[in-house]
Amino acid sequence: MNWIERGWYSASKLNFILLPLTVLFWLLSSVRKWLFKLGLKQTIQSPLPVIVVGNISVGGTGKTPFVIYLVELLRQQGFEPAIVSRGYGADKNDDVPFPRLVTPELPVNLSGDEPKLLSLRTQCPVVIGSDRAQAVQFVKDNTRANIVISDDGLQHYKMARDIEIVLLDAKRMFGNGWLLPVGPLRELPSRLQTVDLTLINSGSETTEEHDQTKTEKDYQLSAEIAYNLLTPSLTLSTNTKVKLVSGIGNPQRFLSTALTMGYQVDNTLWFADHHLFKAQDFERFNPDDIILMTEKDAVKCRAFAQDNWYVLPISAVISKQVELKLLELINDLPKAH
Repeated sequence: MNWIERGWYSASKLNFILLPLTVLFWLLSSVRKWLFKLGLKQTIQSPLPVIVVGNISVGGTGKTPFVIYLVELLRQQGFEPAIVSRGYGADKNDDVPFPRLVTPELPVNLSGDEPKLLSLRTQCPVVIGSDRAQAVQFVKDNTRANIVISDDGLQHYKMARDIEIVLLDAKRMFGNGWLLPVGPLRELPSRLQTVDLTLINSGSETTEEHDQTKTEKDYQLSAEIAYNLLTPSLTLSTNTKVKLVSGIGNPQRFLSTALTMGYQVDNTLWFADHHLFKAQDFERFNPDDIILMTEKDAVKCRAFAQDNWYVLPISAVISKQVELKLLELINDLPKAH
């Protein structure tokens, strides 16, 4: 975490030297939003119902496990879901143009880490591309899916959507409350008043101010026993001493989860979000050190993983009340446009 990111969640005033950039960011994003509202920029009607799972801040809020949960919920309701994602970190390749279907054979450098994980966990079509409206059309033309989940993309106003779900991190919330880059926000908290459902990850209590946005807090992440990266049938006892390695948006949550599970964290090594791991990143560890990482990181390490590397799987746990609200929103969806 660099000094800018540290300032988002502390009392530091150093970030305010970036205030001119925040004003510029606010001006450009506001003009862009109004261009869509006035019809001067076109929102492309989606050929399939679209559910956006996004956030108003940068950094991890638990979108990936929630998307996996939502896929299963939609299947239970008779839908055949697909996922569209920007595919952050995916290399350009003329042989595999965008929009690009993520397959088990597609190398992670061509899929991005989160799309690869979503493909492996859900076994549903995952399509990546910076133009999400184009990706949705690709889903319609090339798969059997009849509904689309957009992993992130809340601010991608070119893509029409039927449901907007926003996830917030209970500990980080809105940070210092400022837009990028002074703060972590992509949009102001008032944006929550226009979405269909807002969930706070980890279920911590809300303040009176947050209650005014009718924010739900019944979304938690549940960890399971870690499994071996190379031999998934092997599990790791929870009282084992481990080294944590991650390249995710909120590594502190990973640390808290590992400690809560009972793992003895001997050391941590954090990289930037979406870090493309290589074998050299692990040279500082001893050969007998037990490495524990997230599923998102593990998909990038399989080619050079060692026998003592383990993965901590995370699942979304949704309260019955929130699930009923989701079902209500889903049941109001058209089958297709």
